[in-house]
Amino acid sequence: MDRIKYAVVTDKSIRLVLKNQYTSNVESGSTRTEIKHWFELVFGVKVIAMNSHRLPVKGRRMGPIMGHTMHYKRMIITLQPGYSIPPLRDYSIPPLSKEKNLNQNT
Repeated sequence: MDRIKYAVVTDKSIRLVLKNQYTSNVESGSTRTEIKHWFELVFGVKVIAMNSHRLPVKGRRMGPIMGHTMHYKRMIITLQPGYSIPPLRDYSIPPLSKEKNLNQNT
């Protein structure tokens, strides 16, 4: 579904994963029922609650229009106990050894 932009990875969203809540940004025009059905269909989970909010407006001083509206809203989706969404990708990067650092400097 093209209405879901991306998963949000912040300190708060990582803490919410421990409570079985997942955070993502979606387009402003998408409805709660669309997002709920999409999550249940794609990930095979049961959604029990959804919270959404629009992010604060960032100010802009140039031009006749003051302000900038966000074209997305943030959804916090709570899953039924026993369900979870696996991480989409492992972002762990192994540290470089000293041998590789020495070879790059020469």
